[in-house]
Order: sequence, then C-alpha cells, then structure tokens
Amino acid sequence: MSDAKAPLHPKRKKQVVDFLLQFRWIIVIVFVLPFSFLFYFSIYLGDVKSERKSYEQRQKEHDENVKEVVKRLGERDASKDGLVCTGRPPWVVVGMRNVDYKRARHFEVDLSKFRNILEIDKERMIARVEPLVNMGQISRVTVPINLSLAVLAELDDLTVGGLINGFGIEGSSHIFGLFSDTVVALEIVLADGRVVRATKDNEYSDLFYAIPWSQGTLGLLVSAEIKLIQVKEYVRLTYKPVTGNLKELAQAYADSFAPRDGDQDNPSKVPEMVEGMIYSPTEGVMMTGRYASKQEAKQKGNVINNYGWWFKPWFYQHAQTALKRGEFVEYIPTRDYYHRHTRSLYWEGKLILPFGDQFWFRFLLGWLMPPKIALLKATQSEAIRNYYHDHHVIQDLLVPLYKVGDCLEWVHREMEVYPIWLCPHRIYKLPVKPMIYPEPGFEAHRRQGDTEYAQMYTDIGVYYVPGAVLRGEPFDGAEKCRQLELWLIENHGFQAQYAVTELTEKNFWRMFDNTLYEQCRKKYKAIGTFMSAYYKSKKGRKTEKEVQEAEQEKAEQETPEVDEQEKAY
Repeated sequence: MSDAKAPLHPKRKKQVVDFLLQFRWIIVIVFVLPFSFLFYFSIYLGDVKSERKSYEQRQKEHDENVKEVVKRLGERDASKDGLVCTGRPPWVVVGMRNVDYKRARHFEVDLSKFRNILEIDKERMIARVEPLVNMGQISRVTVPINLSLAVLAELDDLTVGGLINGFGIEGSSHIFGLFSDTVVALEIVLADGRVVRATKDNEYSDLFYAIPWSQGTLGLLVSAEIKLIQVKEYVRLTYKPVTGNLKELAQAYADSFAPRDGDQDNPSKVPEMVEGMIYSPTEGVMMTGRYASKQEAKQKGNVINNYGWWFKPWFYQHAQTALKRGEFVEYIPTRDYYHRHTRSLYWEGKLILPFGDQFWFRFLLGWLMPPKIALLKATQSEAIRNYYHDHHVIQDLLVPLYKVGDCLEWVHREMEVYPIWLCPHRIYKLPVKPMIYPEPGFEAHRRQGDTEYAQMYTDIGVYYVPGAVLRGEPFDGAEKCRQLELWLIENHGFQAQYAVTELTEKNFWRMFDNTLYEQCRKKYKAIGTFMSAYYKSKKGRKTEKEVQEAEQEKAEQETPEVDEQEKAY
C-alpha cells in the first residue's frame, strides 16, 4: 500500500491482555460477584451490630482503639522502621492507582476497627463518624429519619476518611461545596502520638484547612464531625435533553442551576440537586432535583421510580431516554437517588460485564451488583492493571464553570471519551490558602455561578475507554494524561488525586498549592513519618530509599511562613 493510501490511524496490534480482558467477565461472574455479595452482607451485619450498641459503648470502644493507634505509633523506631502507612492492602483502596507507594512503607498501623457511626446529633445537626464509615452505611441510618450528610457521595463504597483526605462531591455540592467543606471538626493522631481535635477556629485551624487533599500525610484521621441537613422522602427529578455543540451543551448545563442574574443563593432559583451527562459531542441530559414529601410524590399523576430495585435499568441509560422522549419528571426515593450510580459504577460496569445492562442479566443477577472494586482489583494481573493505565481513562477534572466548554472540547479532541459526567461545586474563598483554591480575584468578574465568597467549579468526570482504543487504534494514555494535567494547570484546574499523576514534582505543586501543607508537615512532625502527597500520587514503584531521601531533603528546607498578604490572596 502506498503512503497516499495508508490509513491515518493504523490499527494497534492485539496482545494477550486483550484476550484476557475480553473474557474477564467469566471471573467476574464466577468469583467476583458472589464474593462481593458475601462481603457486602457481612459488612451489613457488622453495621447492624454496631448500630445496636449504645452511644456510651461505641464511644468507649473508639477511645480504646485510639489508644491502640497511639501505642502503635510509640513502638516505631524512626531509624529502622520506615514510614507509616495504614494496614489496608493496596487492592482495598477505591481508585485505579496501583498504590505502589505502600511498597516504600514498612510500618503499618491498623485502622480497620474505625468503621462505626459514633453519634447522630439532631440538635447540632452533626454526624460524628469514624473514617471507614462508608456512604451506604451512613445513608442507611440517616435517610429514614429524614436527615443526610450535606454532601453524600454517590458510590456506596466511598469512605469518610477517603472523602476528607482526598476528594468527594455530589449533586448538592453547588450549594455546600466539596465533602471536606461540610466537615465541622477532625480528630487526628499526629506523628508524635498526640490526639488533637481540629476546627476552623481553634489552635489547630491550620491543620483543619490542610487535611483536605493531603491523602493522610499529615496524621491519622480517627473521627470526624460532619454537617447534616434535613431532607424529605423523595427527590423530584427533572430530566431535560439538550442538543448543540459542546460549548452550547456547557452553557445549557450552567443555565440549569446558575441564574444569569447572579442570584446564586436564592433557593427559588437554584435546584437542590444538579447533574449533567454528555452522551456525544452534540447531545446531553441535564438533571435537576429538589426534595419532596411522600404526600407530594404520591399525588395522582406523579410518576414514582423505585430505582433501588436490582432489575431497574442503569441510571445513565435511563436518563439517556430523555433524548428521545423529551423532558420528563419523576419522583425517586431519596436513598435510591443518592446511590443511583452504584449498581453500574456510573458506566464502568459496561466494561466489566458487557451484557450487565441487559434485562435478562439485571433480572437474574442484578441483585449481586455491583462488584466490589477491591475484589476487581485483587483479581487483576499486573498486565491488566498496566493496560488500564495505558488504554483507559478515569479522571475527575475540577475546572471553573466558565471553562467547562473549553475542557469538553479538549477531552473530545484528545481522548474522545463518552459519556461524561458533570457535577458543579463551589470552591470557597478561605482565610488561608489550602491545596485547592479559587482563581485570585474571581469575585471581581461576577461570572455565572460565582458569589463574593465562592467560585463555581465543575467536576468533569471522564471515565471510559477512549475512542481510539475502541477503534483499535494506538493511544498513549500516559502522555494524554500528562497533557491533560498541564492543561489543568494553565486553566487553574485540579485533578482528583485518586488517579495517577504523570507530572513532575515541580508541576504537581504548580497545580496544588503546598505552602500551608508543607508548613503543617513541618509543624506537626509529619516529615519523616508520613509520605508526601506527591509521592503517594506519583506513578510507578517507589523504593524506601527514594522516598526517605526526598523526605530528608524536605526536612532540611526552610518552610516559608504564610504572611498576611498570602492569607488574603
């Protein structure tokens, strides 16, 4: 074939791993799904047992477990025991990283007992919980009494500790911010064994603001107090189809929850729940919701969708029907709405089980869904893990609302991944500058969605196989990820750290501000005890020598103080 007739995109050669992935559903059905069900059931029984304990008993056990953590840290010999890490196996962590950082840590601290809801305080509207409490567990306790966390992340398996130390978002984040913004107090075991309670206005306020996005590298979180809100039995959800180019879809998304007159705090103009899904470069569905009582939902003519049943269509496919049927409204039980993406893991379930969305499978085996992410990771070979890193995209991109259209165009041009999830959230202007922060001077522009005290951002969830890979064409996942991260840096965006970074350390700290973080690392003696956030995110194997040398270099550096001008930024 002459050069003139050569295809623009040559086909990628098939590998053994392609064959393994094609038939991986056999392992999922035979092993992963049954054991996932047994695991979830055993956890449920443990949760029920915990809920039957008195407040005094739960508090007593908590205090004893904290003492065990302090004792364990006291047994560490810093000169020979290496850095501290939790005792959770790498495959248990929710996220697609290989968690190679655990290979560079030798001193484990067991936090597995910290999975109890300690108290639901209806007067203070606070939930006091331990770090391994997950979203399914907390919603099962609070929703029946018409309460909920202000931000309750969609997937059942996501834990309080992960959402605070990392990143958490939900359809109410355009009102309340990220999950960490709803935290009232943190109980932390520091490197020297001290147990402190950090709030925004006590002596540990710097630690309080530095913990989010720190990935557990400042201390060990043992409990948190989190804001509760009043909710009702149902969510009245409106599905609105939109068409146009990507810029037009982005504007329709912004218009669904952000009044153009700037009245962003007016509850009559702003829905309580917001979510968007982009299905193609020209089609999307925007969903807005508000809480509704049982009496309203059951009025004649209203449609109730009890989405919690295992045989129901996957949520993203159900929403997509609006593109054909037009705008429609339905009432979904509140807890079913909160966990609407759990069963299908958004749309990743289609890759795990290609026929998992079919009616016959949903009816016969849908009750076993979802497969536990930890078991999926445990049954992956090294070749499959590396394949996912190179040929699969799982990224949450946090970008200013006015730049959503630009980001969608970049993702389409360079990755061509659909569907795409959109979820708005505030980034607050705080008295200090934490790892993520709004654009300096944002409030002067009075852009759509912004207020004087917070800039409106959007989480653009890019989860699936790129178009080039689906067509059998070459795709350099690592390079595309690096280019995407550089685009985020230039556009004041951030990447969720559960994903692997391809950035150098210098560029990593261009994306995230480390001034307050490093100040707290030094002040609370985390350097030399806990690995830095960059090394936890860095791709590839980390040797203990490599990390220790980096930690020693940090320890020898002068940590700049945050002056008054920096605080105001």
